[in-house]
Amino acid sequence: MASFGKTDTGIKRDSNQDSIFMCDSQVGPLPNLYIVADGMGGHAAGDFASQYAIRLVVDFVKKSTIENPISLLKRAFVYASNEVYKEAEKDKYKNGMGTTMVAAVIIGNELYIANIGDSRLYVIGNEVKQITMDHSLVEELIRNGQLDRKKGRNHPEKNIITRAMGSRDEAMPDFFQITIDENDKVLLCSDGLSNMVEDDEIMDIVCENDDLERIVDSLISRANYYGGNDNISVIVISASSEV
Repeated sequence: MASFGKTDTGIKRDSNQDSIFMCDSQVGPLPNLYIVADGMGGHAAGDFASQYAIRLVVDFVKKSTIENPISLLKRAFVYASNEVYKEAEKDKYKNGMGTTMVAAVIIGNELYIANIGDSRLYVIGNEVKQITMDHSLVEELIRNGQLDRKKGRNHPEKNIITRAMGSRDEAMPDFFQITIDENDKVLLCSDGLSNMVEDDEIMDIVCENDDLERIVDSLISRANYYGGNDNISVIVISASSEV
C-alpha cells in the first residue's frame, strides 16, 4: 500500500479552500485512511471548513472502537458535519460555511468509500470507473434525464451543491463497498480536477507510469493547463503489495 497526494491553488483562485489527509498506516481501528475536502463559504471560512472537518473526522476515527469501516465513516461524517454547523453558527464570518468530503479505506482487496458533495473517487485499472456520485444540481438534472452529461460540464449552475458537510439538515453521505484488483489505482479528487480534465485523459495520465508523485503532479499540471479555474486536490493510492 502506498499513496501520494497534493493540493494546489490553481491559476484563477487566490486562496486554497481544499484540504487533504492521507495515511497508509493505522488510524484508530482502520488500517489506512484517505480524505479530500473542498470548502465553501468565502476565502477564510471555506479554508477553515475543509481543514476543520478533516481534523474532526480523523480525531473521531482515532478515538473510536467501531470496527466496521462503513459504520465508522458514517458516524464520523455526521459528527463532523454537526460540529462544522455549530462552529458556523457561533461566528458571523463563518456563517454558511461547509465542505464536500470523500474518504476511502482499503482493507485487503475491499475498498470502502464515503462521500458528500462533488469531490470524487475513481478506480482506475483496465478502465476508469467513477464510483461516487456528485451531490449537485447538475448531476440531479443529468440523472433525471433533463440534461446531457457533456453539456453538464459547462453548465452555469455546475457549482450548486445539494448536499454538504455543515448544512443545517443532517448531512447523510453515500457509501460504497467494492472489490479492487491489486493492480488498480484509487484516485480521490476535488472538482478542480474533475471539472477540468476528462475521465479518459485522467486514466491515460494515471496509467502512464507507477510513480505516484509524478502521476499527481501530472494531473494537477493538466488541470492548470486547461485553465486551473479552481483549487485542485488529488490523492492517488496504489493497492499493490509491490509498491
